[in-house]
Amino acid sequence: MSVLLSLAIVFAELSLLAFGGTNSVLPEMQRQVVDVHGWLTAQQFASLFALAQAAPGPNMMVVTLIGWRVAALPGALVATLAVATPSSVLTFFAAHLWHRFRDAWWRQAVQRGLMPVTAGLVMASAALLIRTTATNIGTAAVVVVATLVLLFTRTHPLIVLGAAAALGAAGVV
Repeated sequence: MSVLLSLAIVFAELSLLAFGGTNSVLPEMQRQVVDVHGWLTAQQFASLFALAQAAPGPNMMVVTLIGWRVAALPGALVATLAVATPSSVLTFFAAHLWHRFRDAWWRQAVQRGLMPVTAGLVMASAALLIRTTATNIGTAAVVVVATLVLLFTRTHPLIVLGAAAALGAAGVV
């Protein structure tokens, strides 16, 4: 099977699973890209994700970067279209029904059920990225301290990010 077709299949499947955005399917995306197809290493995947998060634009930009890394411009285009098209088409057709049944008991139940699933998928993504990027005691300490600061204080995330960047630039981690 060609690389472009493989990219299309992988990202089309992920598109239909991505409740809450592409961050919710990062563990499966990483498994497919690193373990199943061997297109990237785990560290390369984490680096592309970090680059996508640092750049302005949608969270799905990591998909475009993966496609670019795997098959240059055609790969970037195929991966981006494959992750955006299936869920967009499904949403287009489902939106009418979703609005029509806005007061139905089953719609409320589905929404309540999807919230913890989405939160769990996002937490699994965070755990995957921590496991991949916390490669020594220093980086693990930065992750723990940053997490605690963000959870228990009202410190702006850019301050935490800047402090972590300064530690990295100084060679501390």
